[in-house]
Amino acid sequence: MILLAVRKALGQISDRRFLRVLVLGVGLTLALLVGFYLGFVALLGWLLPDSFSLPWIGEISLTGAVLGFVGAPVFLILSAVLMVPVATAFMGIFLEQVADAVEDRHYPGLAPARAIGLVEGLSDSLRFLGVVVAVNLVALVGYVILAPLAPILFWAVNGYLLGREYGQLVALRRRDKAGAAGFRRAHSARLFLAGVVMAVLLTIPVVNLLVPIIGAASFTHLYHMLSARHPSRSG
Repeated sequence: MILLAVRKALGQISDRRFLRVLVLGVGLTLALLVGFYLGFVALLGWLLPDSFSLPWIGEISLTGAVLGFVGAPVFLILSAVLMVPVATAFMGIFLEQVADAVEDRHYPGLAPARAIGLVEGLSDSLRFLGVVVAVNLVALVGYVILAPLAPILFWAVNGYLLGREYGQLVALRRRDKAGAAGFRRAHSARLFLAGVVMAVLLTIPVVNLLVPIIGAASFTHLYHMLSARHPSRSG
């Protein structure tokens, strides 16, 4: 069921509304990561001395170019962790547009979904962004201690977060808060596995830029599949 949902999402990737979200999402993601990088370099410049001496090398002046060179490897590692919260934040912002496109093509005849306003969507995305950043920063300790198992730990932690949050957000378009929470609890195992699939895709360069669209579309398909198959458990 999960792989079918992902295949259907990929099959609609050329949809005009999907492409519009893709352009916006990629542009905002790159802008945010560049902003993080510039801020990180500026922080290094503020924390480190203007220059220092090394044996046999002499004095090294920490110019902007040097700071950028020194900060790049560290930031590349941090950006791998930051990609998850960045992608999930944009997934929340654009979820309604993608879900509408999915339902128009695959589930015609449905009553209009509950509109999620800009303020509500932004507040939910920012709240979840804070949770994902905090959890991943804490999990960094585990990634270091359990280095050989770091990828599995990363997928499990973020799979749980993604499945829990987006399973509920998609359900909220069609249910009240109690009903959405009930749907999430009833199908927690499948939502977790779907979240793991998204977390794995987030670790693949270039593909990770598509995850906000693939994720929103896949969870929309999964919601409708589960609701049709288990109506008594989804209420």
